[in-house]
Amino acid sequence: MGAQVDVSGRVAVVTGAARGLGLLMARRLTERGMRVALLGLEPDELAQAAKECGPGARAWTVDVTDQDALHAVAAEVVAHYGRVDAVVANAGIATGGPVEHSDPRTFARVIEVNLLGSVNTARAFLPALRGTRGHFYQVASLAALCAAPMMAAYCASKSGVEAFAHSLRAEVAHHGVTVGIGYLSWTDTDMVRGADRDAALRDMRASLPFPSNRTYALEPTVDRLVDGLVRRRPHVYGQRWLPAMQAFRAAVPAVVTRHSRSRLGEYERRWLAAGADTSLVGAGGAAAEK
Repeated sequence: MGAQVDVSGRVAVVTGAARGLGLLMARRLTERGMRVALLGLEPDELAQAAKECGPGARAWTVDVTDQDALHAVAAEVVAHYGRVDAVVANAGIATGGPVEHSDPRTFARVIEVNLLGSVNTARAFLPALRGTRGHFYQVASLAALCAAPMMAAYCASKSGVEAFAHSLRAEVAHHGVTVGIGYLSWTDTDMVRGADRDAALRDMRASLPFPSNRTYALEPTVDRLVDGLVRRRPHVYGQRWLPAMQAFRAAVPAVVTRHSRSRLGEYERRWLAAGADTSLVGAGGAAAEK
Protein backbone atom coordinates (compact mmCIF):
# COMPACT_ATOMS: atom_id res chain seq x y z
CA MET A 1 0.00 0.00 0.00
CA GLY A 2 3.03 2.29 0.16
CA ALA A 3 4.07 4.80 2.80
CA GLN A 4 1.33 5.96 5.13
CA VAL A 5 -0.23 9.38 4.63
CA ASP A 6 -0.09 11.55 7.75
CA VAL A 7 -3.64 12.49 8.72
CA SER A 8 -3.04 12.91 12.44
CA GLY A 9 -5.17 15.58 14.07
CA ARG A 10 -7.65 15.74 11.22
CA VAL A 11 -11.37 15.07 11.64
CA ALA A 12 -13.46 12.42 9.89
CA VAL A 13 -17.24 12.00 9.97
CA VAL A 14 -18.54 8.45 9.50
CA THR A 15 -22.23 7.66 8.99
CA GLY A 16 -23.60 4.23 9.80
CA ALA A 17 -20.85 4.00 12.42
CA ALA A 18 -22.62 1.94 15.09
CA ARG A 19 -21.45 -1.42 13.76
CA GLY A 20 -19.77 -3.37 11.00
CA LEU A 21 -18.02 -1.57 8.18
CA GLY A 22 -18.61 1.94 9.53
CA LEU A 23 -17.37 1.11 13.01
CA LEU A 24 -14.21 -0.60 11.80
CA MET A 25 -13.47 2.23 9.36
CA ALA A 26 -13.80 4.70 12.26
CA ARG A 27 -11.45 2.61 14.39
CA ARG A 28 -8.87 2.38 11.60
CA LEU A 29 -9.04 6.14 11.02
CA THR A 30 -8.51 6.66 14.75
CA GLU A 31 -5.44 4.42 14.57
CA ARG A 32 -4.16 6.73 11.83
CA GLY A 33 -4.43 9.64 14.28
CA MET A 34 -7.74 11.13 13.15
CA ARG A 35 -10.55 12.26 15.43
CA VAL A 36 -13.87 10.75 14.44
CA ALA A 37 -17.48 11.91 14.63
CA LEU A 38 -19.72 8.83 14.65
CA LEU A 39 -23.23 9.18 13.23
CA GLY A 40 -25.95 6.54 13.33
CA LEU A 41 -29.32 5.41 14.64
CA GLU A 42 -28.37 3.28 17.66
CA PRO A 43 -27.35 5.43 20.65
CA ASP A 44 -26.06 2.64 22.89
CA GLU A 45 -23.96 1.07 20.14
CA LEU A 46 -22.66 4.49 19.07
CA ALA A 47 -21.64 5.31 22.63
CA GLN A 48 -19.67 2.07 22.82
CA ALA A 49 -18.14 2.78 19.41
CA ALA A 50 -17.00 6.20 20.61
CA LYS A 51 -15.29 4.58 23.61
CA GLU A 52 -13.50 2.17 21.25
CA CYS A 53 -12.31 5.09 19.13
CA GLY A 54 -10.74 6.97 22.01
CA PRO A 55 -10.99 10.45 23.54
CA GLY A 56 -11.11 12.22 20.18
CA ALA A 57 -14.34 10.45 19.21
CA ARG A 58 -17.89 11.61 19.80
CA ALA A 59 -21.23 10.13 18.76
CA TRP A 60 -24.37 11.75 17.37
CA THR A 61 -27.66 9.89 16.93
CA VAL A 62 -29.23 11.01 13.66
CA ASP A 63 -31.16 9.61 10.72
CA VAL A 64 -29.43 10.50 7.44
CA THR A 65 -32.85 10.78 5.78
CA ASP A 66 -33.78 13.65 8.11
CA GLN A 67 -32.17 16.57 6.30
CA ASP A 68 -32.88 19.20 8.96
CA ALA A 69 -31.53 17.00 11.77
CA LEU A 70 -28.45 16.16 9.74
CA HIS A 71 -27.69 19.84 9.08
CA ALA A 72 -28.04 20.51 12.81
CA VAL A 73 -25.62 17.69 13.61
CA ALA A 74 -23.16 18.98 11.01
CA ALA A 75 -23.17 22.36 12.75
CA GLU A 76 -22.56 20.66 16.11
CA VAL A 77 -19.67 18.60 14.68
CA VAL A 78 -18.00 21.72 13.28
CA ALA A 79 -18.55 23.58 16.56
CA HIS A 80 -17.06 20.69 18.54
CA TYR A 81 -14.01 19.97 16.37
CA GLY A 82 -13.52 23.26 14.56
CA ARG A 83 -13.13 21.52 11.20
CA VAL A 84 -14.11 18.51 9.08
CA ASP A 85 -11.51 16.98 6.77
CA ALA A 86 -13.25 13.83 5.53
CA VAL A 87 -16.81 12.53 5.38
CA VAL A 88 -17.56 8.83 4.91
CA ALA A 89 -21.08 8.28 3.56
CA ASN A 90 -21.46 4.68 4.71
CA ALA A 91 -24.99 4.40 6.13
CA GLY A 92 -26.85 1.69 4.25
CA ILE A 93 -29.56 -0.95 4.49
CA ALA A 94 -30.80 -3.77 2.26
CA THR A 95 -33.75 -5.99 1.46
CA GLY A 96 -34.13 -8.97 -0.86
CA GLY A 97 -36.69 -10.61 -3.09
CA PRO A 98 -38.28 -10.19 -6.53
CA VAL A 99 -39.47 -6.67 -7.42
CA GLU A 100 -42.99 -7.93 -8.14
CA HIS A 101 -43.39 -9.22 -4.59
CA SER A 102 -41.42 -6.53 -2.75
CA ASP A 103 -42.95 -4.27 -0.12
CA PRO A 104 -43.09 -0.80 -1.71
CA ARG A 105 -42.35 0.92 1.60
CA THR A 106 -39.30 -1.22 2.32
CA PHE A 107 -38.04 -0.85 -1.25
CA ALA A 108 -38.40 2.93 -1.00
CA ARG A 109 -36.71 2.98 2.41
CA VAL A 110 -33.58 1.34 0.95
CA ILE A 111 -33.41 4.02 -1.76
CA GLU A 112 -34.10 6.74 0.79
CA VAL A 113 -31.37 5.68 3.23
CA ASN A 114 -28.69 4.57 0.79
CA LEU A 115 -29.04 7.16 -1.97
CA LEU A 116 -30.88 10.17 -0.57
CA GLY A 117 -29.14 9.74 2.77
CA SER A 118 -25.80 10.12 0.98
CA VAL A 119 -27.08 13.21 -0.83
CA ASN A 120 -28.22 14.68 2.49
CA THR A 121 -24.85 13.89 4.05
CA ALA A 122 -23.02 15.70 1.27
CA ARG A 123 -25.30 18.73 1.50
CA ALA A 124 -24.83 18.96 5.26
CA PHE A 125 -21.04 18.71 5.30
CA LEU A 126 -19.89 20.27 2.03
CA PRO A 127 -19.56 23.76 3.54
CA ALA A 128 -17.12 22.38 6.11
CA LEU A 129 -15.25 20.35 3.47
CA ARG A 130 -14.84 23.45 1.33
CA GLY A 131 -13.20 25.15 4.27
CA THR A 132 -10.56 22.41 4.62
CA ARG A 133 -10.38 21.40 0.95
CA GLY A 134 -11.43 18.03 2.29
CA HIS A 135 -12.55 14.67 0.97
CA PHE A 136 -16.03 13.13 0.55
CA TYR A 137 -15.90 9.32 0.50
CA GLN A 138 -18.92 7.42 -0.82
CA VAL A 139 -19.21 3.75 0.10
CA ALA A 140 -20.68 1.96 -2.91
CA SER A 141 -20.59 -1.78 -3.66
CA LEU A 142 -20.04 -4.51 -6.17
CA ALA A 143 -23.79 -3.97 -6.64
CA ALA A 144 -22.97 -0.73 -8.48
CA LEU A 145 -20.82 -2.67 -10.97
CA CYS A 146 -22.89 -5.85 -11.23
CA ALA A 147 -26.65 -5.68 -10.66
CA ALA A 148 -28.07 -8.93 -9.31
CA PRO A 149 -31.60 -10.40 -9.33
CA MET A 150 -33.64 -10.26 -6.12
CA MET A 151 -31.54 -7.27 -5.00
CA ALA A 152 -33.07 -4.53 -7.12
CA ALA A 153 -33.50 -1.94 -4.37
CA TYR A 154 -29.95 -2.29 -3.09
CA CYS A 155 -28.40 -2.41 -6.56
CA ALA A 156 -30.38 0.62 -7.71
CA SER A 157 -29.33 2.56 -4.62
CA LYS A 158 -25.63 1.69 -4.98
CA SER A 159 -25.62 2.44 -8.70
CA GLY A 160 -27.25 5.71 -7.75
CA VAL A 161 -24.63 6.65 -5.17
CA GLU A 162 -21.87 5.84 -7.65
CA ALA A 163 -23.37 8.19 -10.25
CA PHE A 164 -24.03 10.78 -7.56
CA ALA A 165 -20.40 10.68 -6.42
CA HIS A 166 -19.11 11.06 -9.98
CA SER A 167 -21.33 14.11 -10.49
CA LEU A 168 -20.38 15.57 -7.13
CA ARG A 169 -16.67 15.14 -7.87
CA ALA A 170 -16.99 17.34 -10.94
CA GLU A 171 -19.06 19.94 -9.09
CA VAL A 172 -16.70 20.45 -6.15
CA ALA A 173 -13.30 20.06 -7.82
CA HIS A 174 -12.87 23.81 -8.25
CA HIS A 175 -13.34 24.20 -4.48
CA GLY A 176 -10.41 21.84 -3.86
CA VAL A 177 -12.75 19.16 -2.48
CA THR A 178 -12.10 15.61 -3.69
CA VAL A 179 -14.55 12.71 -3.94
CA GLY A 180 -13.77 9.01 -3.71
CA ILE A 181 -15.89 5.90 -4.21
CA GLY A 182 -15.28 2.70 -2.26
CA TYR A 183 -16.34 -0.61 -3.81
CA LEU A 184 -16.55 -3.90 -1.94
CA SER A 185 -17.94 -7.33 -2.62
CA TRP A 186 -19.88 -9.48 -0.12
CA THR A 187 -18.15 -8.82 3.19
CA ASP A 188 -18.67 -10.37 6.60
CA THR A 189 -20.97 -7.74 8.10
CA ASP A 190 -24.26 -7.85 9.98
CA MET A 191 -26.06 -6.92 6.74
CA VAL A 192 -24.67 -9.85 4.77
CA ARG A 193 -25.16 -12.29 7.64
CA GLY A 194 -28.76 -11.07 7.96
CA ALA A 195 -29.37 -11.63 4.24
CA ASP A 196 -27.90 -15.13 4.50
CA ARG A 197 -30.58 -16.10 7.01
CA ASP A 198 -32.89 -16.41 4.01
CA ALA A 199 -31.91 -19.78 2.54
CA ALA A 200 -33.05 -18.96 -1.00
CA LEU A 201 -31.08 -15.70 -1.10
CA ARG A 202 -28.06 -17.39 0.48
CA ASP A 203 -28.05 -20.25 -2.04
CA MET A 204 -28.62 -17.87 -4.96
CA ARG A 205 -25.56 -15.89 -3.90
CA ALA A 206 -23.52 -19.08 -3.51
CA SER A 207 -24.41 -20.03 -7.10
CA LEU A 208 -22.84 -16.88 -8.54
CA PRO A 209 -19.59 -17.28 -10.49
CA PHE A 210 -16.34 -17.22 -8.51
CA PRO A 211 -15.08 -14.94 -6.98
CA SER A 212 -18.38 -13.04 -6.55
CA ASN A 213 -19.90 -15.95 -4.58
CA ARG A 214 -17.50 -15.63 -1.64
CA THR A 215 -17.91 -13.72 1.61
CA TYR A 216 -14.75 -11.77 2.39
CA ALA A 217 -13.24 -10.96 5.77
CA LEU A 218 -14.05 -7.50 7.07
CA GLU A 219 -10.62 -6.43 8.34
CA PRO A 220 -8.55 -6.62 5.13
CA THR A 221 -11.45 -5.11 3.19
CA VAL A 222 -11.57 -2.12 5.53
CA ASP A 223 -7.79 -1.75 5.50
CA ARG A 224 -7.87 -1.32 1.71
CA LEU A 225 -10.84 1.06 1.84
CA VAL A 226 -9.26 3.24 4.52
CA ASP A 227 -5.89 3.34 2.78
CA GLY A 228 -7.59 4.59 -0.38
CA LEU A 229 -9.60 7.09 1.63
CA VAL A 230 -6.60 8.76 3.29
CA ARG A 231 -4.80 8.82 -0.07
CA ARG A 232 -7.91 10.50 -1.55
CA ARG A 233 -8.07 8.10 -4.47
CA PRO A 234 -11.12 8.50 -6.74
CA HIS A 235 -11.78 4.73 -6.85
CA VAL A 236 -10.96 2.32 -4.02
CA TYR A 237 -11.51 -1.44 -4.03
CA GLY A 238 -12.01 -3.63 -1.00
CA GLN A 239 -11.06 -6.77 -2.95
CA ARG A 240 -8.19 -6.97 -5.41
CA TRP A 241 -10.27 -8.47 -8.24
CA LEU A 242 -12.92 -5.74 -8.31
CA PRO A 243 -11.10 -3.44 -10.79
CA ALA A 244 -11.61 -6.16 -13.40
CA MET A 245 -15.37 -5.72 -12.94
CA GLN A 246 -14.95 -2.08 -13.94
CA ALA A 247 -13.26 -3.17 -17.16
CA PHE A 248 -15.97 -5.69 -18.07
CA ARG A 249 -19.06 -4.06 -16.57
CA ALA A 250 -20.70 -3.48 -19.96
CA ALA A 251 -20.85 -7.26 -20.49
CA VAL A 252 -22.01 -8.14 -16.98
CA PRO A 253 -25.80 -7.68 -17.40
CA ALA A 254 -25.95 -10.17 -20.27
CA VAL A 255 -23.93 -12.72 -18.27
CA VAL A 256 -26.13 -12.29 -15.19
CA THR A 257 -29.32 -12.59 -17.25
CA ARG A 258 -28.13 -15.76 -18.95
CA HIS A 259 -27.21 -17.29 -15.59
CA SER A 260 -30.52 -16.23 -14.02
CA ARG A 261 -32.64 -17.58 -16.87
CA SER A 262 -31.72 -21.12 -15.91
CA ARG A 263 -31.39 -20.78 -12.13
CA LEU A 264 -33.57 -18.03 -10.72
CA GLY A 265 -36.94 -19.81 -10.97
CA GLU A 266 -35.89 -22.25 -8.28
CA TYR A 267 -34.74 -19.55 -5.87
CA GLU A 268 -37.84 -17.43 -6.44
CA ARG A 269 -40.12 -20.41 -5.69
CA ARG A 270 -38.17 -21.21 -2.53
CA TRP A 271 -38.26 -17.59 -1.38
CA LEU A 272 -42.04 -17.43 -1.87
CA ALA A 273 -42.58 -20.80 -0.16
CA ALA A 274 -40.54 -19.66 2.85
CA GLY A 275 -42.88 -16.71 3.43
CA ALA A 276 -41.60 -13.99 1.09
CA ASP A 277 -39.73 -12.01 3.76
CA THR A 278 -39.50 -8.40 2.57
CA SER A 279 -38.08 -6.92 5.79
CA LEU A 280 -34.81 -5.02 5.99
CA VAL A 281 -31.92 -7.35 6.82
CA GLY A 282 -29.69 -7.32 9.87
CA ALA A 283 -29.68 -5.26 13.05
CA GLY A 284 -28.92 -2.10 11.10
CA GLY A 285 -32.01 -2.69 9.00
CA ALA A 286 -34.07 -3.22 12.14
CA ALA A 287 -32.85 0.13 13.49
CA ALA A 288 -33.82 1.85 10.23
CA GLU A 289 -37.35 0.43 10.45
CA LYS A 290 -38.05 2.00 13.86
